[in-house]
Amino acid sequence: MNINASTHTMGLAIGLHFKMKNYLEQTKKAMEWLSKKKDTIFLGQTVEYPGSPMFKSLEDIPKNKKIEMPIAEDMQLGMSIGLSLEGYIPISVYPRMDFLILATNQLVNHLDKVKEMSNGEFSPGVIVRTQIGSSKPLYPGPQHTGNYYQMLSKGLKNVMVVKLDKAKDIMRYYKIAYKLAKDGMSSLLIETPQGGKNPNAYKK
Repeated sequence: MNINASTHTMGLAIGLHFKMKNYLEQTKKAMEWLSKKKDTIFLGQTVEYPGSPMFKSLEDIPKNKKIEMPIAEDMQLGMSIGLSLEGYIPISVYPRMDFLILATNQLVNHLDKVKEMSNGEFSPGVIVRTQIGSSKPLYPGPQHTGNYYQMLSKGLKNVMVVKLDKAKDIMRYYKIAYKLAKDGMSSLLIETPQGGKNPNAYKK
């Protein structure tokens, strides 16, 4: 047995644990800050009931601020757009980026283009929240660790796209996203609990 190698591996695991714990704490603070705004509402899968790591950041949000959605990603973002046009600021939650791909019709063809298609009459302000799936401690496969940040950041012209690699940036960018939503601009915030270092992530 190589004691030095085992100690090194254990040290890395402990470091990752504390990094992810800090990341969760900062995300929770950001969600709680958003929940105190009268016009915000959270909707998505596992926002009200456990089932994904994202639930932990939302478990203390009041139930009357949350809408649990079925597995209907495209419909969810369509509802989010509609809610925003009625004066709400929706935080539309997709537990993994791979799930968000199923809503790209609404994301690319509607959310990104409504203002242009309506000659400025409608300006939805939606905060889309998603996460690049963790590859540790167990690798769940490429269908659960997709990283489509580059593809979406290049393709979306009227939606702010941010990849949150550092815990210290989480609160700042969610505050920016809220301000933009108040002004009728949407945001896509991509969380990376492993700090953006996910060697098994499938990149596009």
